[in-house]
Amino acid sequence: MDKNEKSKKQVPLRLSPSLYDKLAAWAEDDFRSVNGQIEYLLTECVKKRYGKSALGDDEKEKNN
Repeated sequence: MDKNEKSKKQVPLRLSPSLYDKLAAWAEDDFRSVNGQIEYLLTECVKKRYGKSALGDDEKEKNN
């Protein structure tokens, strides 16, 4: 795998101020950054929808 395949994709995201505040508080409770919290939540949703095998090995290991 080359460097570009290992790097993370950047996605612009627009959130309402109230949603951002809730995510920020939740992230703080879980000792994560807001970005880390969003990534964690999206990963959990994908695993629930498609099963744990839907993620690559690097994502499985990182989120265990």
